[in-house]
Parts: sequence; C-alpha cells; structure tokens
Amino acid sequence: MGVFDPIIELSKGLGETLRSFLFEKTVTYQYPEEKRPVRPRFRGRHVLKRYENGLEKCIGCSLCAAACPADAIFVESSENTDEKRFSPGERYASTYEINMLRCIYCGFCEDACPTEAIVLGDNYELSFTDRRQAIYPKEMLLEAVPTVEMTTPRKVEPGVFKRSVPEMHDPRD
Repeated sequence: MGVFDPIIELSKGLGETLRSFLFEKTVTYQYPEEKRPVRPRFRGRHVLKRYENGLEKCIGCSLCAAACPADAIFVESSENTDEKRFSPGERYASTYEINMLRCIYCGFCEDACPTEAIVLGDNYELSFTDRRQAIYPKEMLLEAVPTVEMTTPRKVEPGVFKRSVPEMHDPRD
C-alpha cells in the first residue's frame, strides 16, 4: 500500500458523492403534504373489514389472538341475536383490541383469520402521546360503512343468516 492510496480512495468517494449530487434526481418527499407510496406487501395499521351489506366480517373466533406471537390482540366474543345483529354468524367480537406498541406487524393474525376480517392496511401514520392511546379498540379498527342504513347492530328477519361465512358463488383469488 502506497502513500497516495488513501488519497486516491478518498478522491474516488468524493467524486461519487459529487456525481450523485449533480447528476441524479433527488428523492425527497415533503412529508405531510406529499406521502410516499407504499410497496404492495407493506404491512401497516390494522383494519377490521366489513361485508358489502355492512355486517362485520369478524366472528369473534379469537384465532388471530392465538396466532399473535407478541400477544397484542384481545378478543371477547358475544352471541348474535336477530334483534342485534353485528355479523352473519352466531357470534361477533364484542371487544376487539390491539396493542400497537406490542404488535410486530408480522401478519400472522391476517393469515389465521378464517373470514379475512383483519387486514394490515397501508396506513403508516401511527403516533401516540400516551400508552393508553396505543391500544386501539374495535371502533377505531372497523372500516366505515358507506350508508347509515348499514350500521351495526341492526335488526334482521329471523333465519336470514345461518352461516358465519357466506357461500361463494364465483370465488376469485
């Protein structure tokens, strides 16, 4: 190793920095105004999905809580009645909480759910000022209904819903 080798290596590094500074486009996003697009497999904030008719997909089976390695999910189920119908099955999740400080965003809850009710969405804007704010209840996780008539609970005719998972006529992947 010669005396001038470190100087040559330093000049190569500074030349690369200068080249990228002068000739390459800057990739800076002005964050709150301009949001960075997320990758297709990104796992962000949890969302509890609904069916097209507005009923909740979650049937309160607690498989997501059992699959969670961080023990971040708490589910308590109750019985559905025709006077107060939340989901198409016999049960619904009366309490559904996710501790976002414990969650490691692994997606095991998504894989374990038989009705595909819990989905890791593309929202990455999570901030808390208190530990209690990091526990998201069911109301914060449920996606909004399109119309007021589709809100839950609702009264339905007896015997309309017999299955917790609706029959698929034309299944698509």
